[in-house]
Amino acid sequence: KVRAGRGFTLQELKAAGLNPRFARTIGISVDARRRNKSIESVQLNTQRLKEYKSKLILFPVHNKKKLRAGEATEEERKVATQLNGEVLPIHQPSIKTKAKVPSEEETKFEAYVTLR
Repeated sequence: KVRAGRGFTLQELKAAGLNPRFARTIGISVDARRRNKSIESVQLNTQRLKEYKSKLILFPVHNKKKLRAGEATEEERKVATQLNGEVLPIHQPSIKTKAKVPSEEETKFEAYVTLR
């Protein structure tokens, strides 16, 4: 089961091309104490960070004519809407098992008698 944790590791942030100090300013929680145990989790979290970064619209710090790298233009800012709810929720894969017809041996089996 995949769950949202305390924050992303420094290794995951580096793989996504983010500075930990900058990540905190744009709403990404950072946990410097956490260690990665598998490559799959690093790749999955890096993919989540890249997806978040692609959907993020950064407003300029100062309203100047010259925009810094990564900041949204005037048109993008007009189209932007505030997200209400969880940001990029983690979806669990649904595992559905099909019903099975019990065999004759299974229908005759009595658990209580076996345990006694």
